[in-house]
Amino acid sequence: MNPADASARIDDDSRLECRICWYLYDPAVGDELGQIPPGTPFSALPEHWRCPQCDAGREMFLPLEGR
Repeated sequence: MNPADASARIDDDSRLECRICWYLYDPAVGDELGQIPPGTPFSALPEHWRCPQCDAGREMFLPLEGR
């Protein structure tokens, strides 16, 4: 699946989990290490953003079921 397709299907407040290391990207928290402010939806992350724990690309993230 194309990561752009996945990003288009998720809500702005959806949390996503890395399939490699299980890092949880929560838009309410953002990513301090990557200088991503709280309130930034996954779809608005810069193209160069990578998992802060394992360096996986955005295409390795899947939306969590439920909230």
